Amino acid sequence: MEKKADFLFEASWEVCNKVGGIYTVVKSKAAKIVDYYNEDYFLIGPYFANKALGEFEETVPDKKCKGPFDELRKEGILCHCGKWLIEGQPNVILIDFENYRQKANEIKRELWDNFKIDSLNAPYDYNEPVVWGYAAGKLIEKLVNSFNGKGIAHFHEWLSGSALLYLKKNNVKVGKVFTTHATVLGRTLASANVDLYNVWSKIDPEREAYNYHVESKHQIEKQAALNADVFTTVSEITGMEAANLLKVKPQVLLLNGLDIEKFPTFEEISIKHRIQRDRIREFLLYYFFPYYTFDLKETLFYFISGRYEFRDKGIDIFIKSLAKLNEKLKQKKVEKTIVAFIWVPANIRNIKQELLENKTYYQDLIDGLDDVMADARKNIIYSLIARKKFSQEDLFDEEFLLEIKSKIMKLKRNGNPSVSTHELYNEGNDTIMSHLKESGLDNKKDDKVKVVYYPIYLSGADGLLNLDYYESMQGSHLGIFPSYYEPWGYTPLEAGALGVSCVTTDLAGFGRYFCSECMQEKTPGIFLLKRMGKKEDEIIEELSKIMLDFANFTNHERIANKIQARKVASTADWDLLIKNYIEAHNKAVEKVFK
Repeated sequence: MEKKADFLFEASWEVCNKVGGIYTVVKSKAAKIVDYYNEDYFLIGPYFANKALGEFEETVPDKKCKGPFDELRKEGILCHCGKWLIEGQPNVILIDFENYRQKANEIKRELWDNFKIDSLNAPYDYNEPVVWGYAAGKLIEKLVNSFNGKGIAHFHEWLSGSALLYLKKNNVKVGKVFTTHATVLGRTLASANVDLYNVWSKIDPEREAYNYHVESKHQIEKQAALNADVFTTVSEITGMEAANLLKVKPQVLLLNGLDIEKFPTFEEISIKHRIQRDRIREFLLYYFFPYYTFDLKETLFYFISGRYEFRDKGIDIFIKSLAKLNEKLKQKKVEKTIVAFIWVPANIRNIKQELLENKTYYQDLIDGLDDVMADARKNIIYSLIARKKFSQEDLFDEEFLLEIKSKIMKLKRNGNPSVSTHELYNEGNDTIMSHLKESGLDNKKDDKVKVVYYPIYLSGADGLLNLDYYESMQGSHLGIFPSYYEPWGYTPLEAGALGVSCVTTDLAGFGRYFCSECMQEKTPGIFLLKRMGKKEDEIIEELSKIMLDFANFTNHERIANKIQARKVASTADWDLLIKNYIEAHNKAVEKVFK
């Protein structure tokens, strides 16, 4: 698709400032936008020195930027120009608005006078982005006058809404595109356990915004959507949400993608799965085996991950479905064991002392074996060549066997392993812990479903698994993301790109994108759980069935499903989806530059 704009300014609070999913969107597509606009593409974000470190390389501004920067400096707005150190190395302008904060009340008054945005009771996190956004609007106004040709200013979320409204109020001739990734009110209602999808057409959004004390953010978001030349959302489900809660229908859907080329090939995926799977198995040896044993070769690893949004992320459904799966596996006498990881960060104190002791004893056992493995290897080779049956006494001397027996005895424990790797603050009030207990998921020996609640970020150096997020995914067999509120859903997309089978829902943007009404084959790669219009019992039954069917897959079927998961994820490649951005920009050009 040919672009019609000559230059593009794209403003987001998450440029060189990782907060949430929008950072991934903006960062992952930047190189594709550079392919269209080259040096006439500028990302605009806030300047926070600690966040910019390692991501942003400052350079001397060119002549088109220098004049505007000098003028803004007189108002207390300092602009840092440079490159974002990511693929494509796009131009970036980060705004230091520290000396402009005193304008907050004046800006809020102007927003009330011109757009009736009520910020009298705005929360603490409202002022910063509004002040930054207004400064960004002033910057774009001056840059538009320095550049020649047709320009586009693209804004993400309510946090940059004040920039768009500044340009509107001052009649700046630039195409204005606004994207909401999730409406303020929609996310608030979903988190408050409101049945969002059944009430969104019946409620008064303005009244509900005041009821939930989000009126200032809701109103700035709505005004930005109304005053944009082109309004966009990131998925069909968010478009429906915006039409009901903002009373504005999106003109273009800017579906979120990934740069699939950056993910491993399927050959690499197979190798990495075995490597990371074996590392997870080793972790389980000192997590479960001091208490009781099960066949690790007949064990599958399921997982859920994401922010601690118990209902929105479907953690409630995940836990209840695991309990149902546990019953079914016992009833049907299925040989498989399921270890379900909950990779959801929470407030922690420290790693559980018992687990640290288990790990120490296990490592001592491994170190003891390492010392004699060279001799044991020679004994094995001799016995094999001599066609001689051998026992452990043929491989190891008596002294070592006594020593290793003592070490194994130290590793043994009574009782059941904990369901959590860490001590939690207010553990008795932790929602995940209490629901695991209520569901009877407490890691008893006869349970076919074991649970490991791992309430820390997967950094790759946490003292236990020591795997990062992608490595943990790659070592697992099935990712389960039964989200209730998920405007897009990068997690199942990332899982699929890594060749990991997973579950998403028809309430997630990504789920509706690839399979809103489709009939799925036995090995669809990414399973679609129907939640729209379904009762909780139906959803739990269906998810437990998906998990049980997957547990009964043959090795060949699991491999076929991994291949298909990768194929499905590949349909959300930025190479294919970036054209939607250009379409939105072109529509704005057509409207403004008639």
